[in-house]
Amino acid sequence: MSSRIKFFKEAVKSIKTSGTVAPSSRFLSKRMLREIDFSNVDVIVELGPGNGAITKYILENLAPKATLICFEINDNFYDQLQELNHPQLIVLKASAEKIIDKLKKLNIHKVNYIISSLPLAIIPDEVSDEILDKSFEVLAKNGSFIQYQYSLSYFKKLKNVFKESISLEFEPLNIPPAFIYRCKKVE
Repeated sequence: MSSRIKFFKEAVKSIKTSGTVAPSSRFLSKRMLREIDFSNVDVIVELGPGNGAITKYILENLAPKATLICFEINDNFYDQLQELNHPQLIVLKASAEKIIDKLKKLNIHKVNYIISSLPLAIIPDEVSDEILDKSFEVLAKNGSFIQYQYSLSYFKKLKNVFKESISLEFEPLNIPPAFIYRCKKVE
């Protein structure tokens, strides 16, 4: 069975946590990652990677000593990510709100980038607020939180956390088309 069909079946079963019925397109993946200087990365965290559409692009570009840590709560997507079997990949079956605790257990205290595919608009406010606050806390100075959504409804919430250091892009070549929020931690 093709990975797109597997993704669709799993996404339909778990629409409340996946937030979509199609994996990220290569256009969205490339646009989300295009400003990352992979040669200067120690740790990237990916929140809600699903079946790994963006994960694979990250791994293709990751410097040899860098690490990618994925947080995925869906059992089937977690298993698919495990099958990637990449030496620089750590897949955690954990919710994004546990980011600080899980990273501390790995002896990681700061990360360079957080790439998020979480459907923030459908996650309860108290949970999404906690995810954003903890993500901001764990980012290194000048680190970036890169999030895509299908609407502009989350701009204000991201702006509350990242203040003026937020920019917006649009990727029409995705199903559905997506907005990309680039948020930088400047302190």
